Amino acid sequence: MNIKNNHRGISFRVILAIFLVWLFHVSAVAGIVITGETTWFIPKTPLNLVACFLLLVWVYPISKPKEILAFFSFFLAGMTAEIIGVQTGILFGDYSYGDNLGWKVLGVPVTIGINWALLTFITGTMASRWLPGLWSRIIAGVGLMLLLDLLLEGVAPGFDFWEFQGGVAPLYNYICWGILALFMQFSFHYLKIKGNYAYSWNLYLVQFLFFMVFYLGLY
Repeated sequence: MNIKNNHRGISFRVILAIFLVWLFHVSAVAGIVITGETTWFIPKTPLNLVACFLLLVWVYPISKPKEILAFFSFFLAGMTAEIIGVQTGILFGDYSYGDNLGWKVLGVPVTIGINWALLTFITGTMASRWLPGLWSRIIAGVGLMLLLDLLLEGVAPGFDFWEFQGGVAPLYNYICWGILALFMQFSFHYLKIKGNYAYSWNLYLVQFLFFMVFYLGLY
């Protein structure tokens, strides 16, 4: 099924995917604002993230061997770095994951690995559309990833996602984040991966706004 929107040239399935990710996030914000508590909505985060990932696979699409291998490599790199961080503190700092991100491997939720790969794909796609040149795209992609992480770090303890010793993410966390993101963005752009821009920027924007609401305490 590939019904086209004549005005925008966006397929029906992309429009549907965009609608669904906005529905998921807006419904969660509305529910938390109306009820005043997070105990029902926030534990559904793994389902939301997996749904966003499956929609990415569907509409991006992630179907060529190069794309599949890249996504899996980013997932594996993210999981490995996080496991080293949680188990030793060598990377990111002294922190641990809570219970609201789902099933864990050696203390790290599998959804974290998915999120590393997903963020690399959507921010890399955004940067590719916005800027010419390999390194300008890489730096922009890293910046977009760090910006979202900055918001996440502010709400993570309250949502029982993760927490650093002392309650605040250290500068070292962002340095490690930036280096790992740089590696992933370089690989993404070097491989010249191309995919759906409309879904990518909508998913980034809705996640940015979702976490911004709670980061600023606008509820």
